[in-house]
Amino acid sequence: MKLDTVEFARTVREIVVAIPPGKVATYGDVAALAGAPSHARLVGKILGCIGMDSDIPCHRVVNCQGRPAPHWISQAALLRDEGVEIGPTNHVNLRKYRWNPLPPE
Repeated sequence: MKLDTVEFARTVREIVVAIPPGKVATYGDVAALAGAPSHARLVGKILGCIGMDSDIPCHRVVNCQGRPAPHWISQAALLRDEGVEIGPTNHVNLRKYRWNPLPPE
């Protein structure tokens, strides 16, 4: 089954808007929530096309190791402004700051 990239992009934007301040998700998390867990790179491309001046909080999405995007220098500062600590190795502690949109069972 072929992925509907227009619908996928719309879903990705909706998911990213739902990430609350002070929390992060990984590209893989967003891809999985959008129903295509093997498309984390496509999530990155979609977010990269949105732009940094958008109302969509793309800065709340990091890689699977908790690293901000290397080409987006202000991403770490935006996360710090929301209370997310960036460690000395330029990583977010995913255990502490990872967003879990599912309620506990």
